[in-house]
Amino acid sequence: MKKYLTTAEVAERYRTSPATIRYWRYAGTGPQCFIRRGRHVLYDAEALDKYDAEEIGGRRAA
Repeated sequence: MKKYLTTAEVAERYRTSPATIRYWRYAGTGPQCFIRRGRHVLYDAEALDKYDAEEIGGRRAA
């Protein structure tokens, strides 16, 4: 079973505010691995791990 995180949990993970996570979602930057369930936005934890690995790998290669 997949694990999903709320916007607040993702903000805590990235040490930023929930407003910043919402802005990233609006602007199309940051992790785009979210789904909407009614008014709720949930992020796939496994996809966030992959996003993190790609971002770290990309920075090291540059």
